[in-house]
Amino acid sequence: MTKLERLLNLTAALLATERPLPVDELRVRLEGYSDSDDAFRRAFERDKESLRLMGIPISVEPIHGTDPPGSGYRIHPGDYGGVDPQLEPDELAALHLAATKVRLEGIDGAGVMQTLGGGSVEGDDEVLAELPAHDELGPLFEATRAKRQVEFRYGDMVRRVEPWHLSFHRGHWYINGWDHVREAERLYRVDRFASEVTVGGPAVVDRPERPSSNAARRPAWEMGDDEPVEATIRIDPDLSMWARAHLGPDAEVIEHADGSIDATLSVRNVEAFRSFVLTFLDRAEVLAPPELRTDLIEWLEAQT
Repeated sequence: MTKLERLLNLTAALLATERPLPVDELRVRLEGYSDSDDAFRRAFERDKESLRLMGIPISVEPIHGTDPPGSGYRIHPGDYGGVDPQLEPDELAALHLAATKVRLEGIDGAGVMQTLGGGSVEGDDEVLAELPAHDELGPLFEATRAKRQVEFRYGDMVRRVEPWHLSFHRGHWYINGWDHVREAERLYRVDRFASEVTVGGPAVVDRPERPSSNAARRPAWEMGDDEPVEATIRIDPDLSMWARAHLGPDAEVIEHADGSIDATLSVRNVEAFRSFVLTFLDRAEVLAPPELRTDLIEWLEAQT
């Protein structure tokens, strides 16, 4: 069972009850927790904090008639319902289009729209794109909104990051922000996290109004921890226009008479650079440096 499923089950249990539920009863009711007492307590505390960071109001109330006195948890439906945003018809229509045509995996956009007052219409099931969901998206979204720090393991290192921007680019979710370990702005791919996200204290670094390194505006190959390497790739004429739109503002481009281009990039993330070159299949060639060209050739040979 994933963390997302566990959070949904916990929310459902706390909403459905008419009395505060003690921890021991919740442990019996809910699946997905460890049999170990210590592991259960730690996971339960993390889950409560995650729900509260998402804005879900968990109430702690005394349980009457117990000796010694005890307390339990519940979510009052009236508190959970939120405030009606009073959307205008044109605003509701725009939100309806976004929620039903671009769907986050496992989330019923049409159902959300009905909650906000938008009825179903013919064609709601015609999804144009479906974005993958990850257990860590909830904490990351909330930490970004609330300007809180997060910790997670990435590779062989624990990162402490103040997230500035979550973006979806070429099939993957990215988080960028200020990395306190590297003392620099960094970009991380969410599906490569090696641990759960832990939300920490408040942010201490001023967040720029327009973060410079999200996946849509600053290329991922510039956002690694490697020493920068100047790389040159040649791209065929029929893909040169598309390439220019994705190379980033710092790329140096030379156009040839046949319409092909040579692009010079500053590479700090070799894996991201390799992925970019492979999007062109056989329409691009790494010209320099030799080590990046060799890296790509060896990677392709290993796949065969």
